[in-house]
Amino acid sequence: MTSAHGTDPATESFVAHRNLLFTVAYEMLGSAADAEDVLQETWLRWTGVDLEQVRDRRAYLVRITTRQALNRLRTVQRRRESYVGPWLPEPLLTTPDVAEDVELTESVSMAMMLVLETLTPTERAVFVLREVFEVGYDEIATAVDKTPAAVRQIAHRARRHVDARRPRTTVSAREARAVVESFRRALETRDPQDFLDLLAPDIVLVSDGGGIKRAALRPIVGADKVTRFYLGGSLRENVTVTTEPTVVNGAPALAVHVDGEMDGVMAIRVENGLISGLYYVRNPEKLGHALAATALTLR
Repeated sequence: MTSAHGTDPATESFVAHRNLLFTVAYEMLGSAADAEDVLQETWLRWTGVDLEQVRDRRAYLVRITTRQALNRLRTVQRRRESYVGPWLPEPLLTTPDVAEDVELTESVSMAMMLVLETLTPTERAVFVLREVFEVGYDEIATAVDKTPAAVRQIAHRARRHVDARRPRTTVSAREARAVVESFRRALETRDPQDFLDLLAPDIVLVSDGGGIKRAALRPIVGADKVTRFYLGGSLRENVTVTTEPTVVNGAPALAVHVDGEMDGVMAIRVENGLISGLYYVRNPEKLGHALAATALTLR
């Protein structure tokens, strides 16, 4: 049976909840490409469901997506063990409404996504569904094939783990944009003091080239070392570096161009008026979703 608009109910339900399902999959996987694959698998399974037996289509779709994402997460975690250098989540160019949703922005921030990487696959699924999407314990239990009691224990353990590592200080979008703009000028002028004035003493730089582009093979810690890395490394070469303000994962960021070509996306974490984290994704295989805005939602 089709609706008055000529679309069958299964398609209507899937399209209505697609942004939510993508957000669930992305927060579980940290990869937009893998999240898109999960949505394709979810759709294939959804088309075989008898809708007359489904009380809550949204919950059912989330359950299918969670199971598919959990299966894929277990596979990609093994693949990431052989990844060249640090692995960073795939940056998403996000729509303006994402930045206005504080809860959503925090949940998809680069810093939080890296914290989620430290959880086991099941812990991550439970944490994302419970803490981010407020799914009930019984529904989560069905999605991850655990008892509700076990899910409560996993949720408690995951919450405690994340709370010990999550960013503590939040700044307004306006303050973050101002700091990012100052950093943008420092990148282009290459003035060492301008760099140092903006960086927190214990700043952490993580760069991801994926073995395709040059990047530091381990995180760089400390304002002096980060400054030397940029001004004494690739930026010392006879190249023209330009940057463009953008919004990645709901927060101000920079798109970096070298000699007119897209070089990467730099997500920036700001705390207490200083930059405490730089996450530079140069791997070209991860930049596809940094060029066109992705709609995310918690509902």
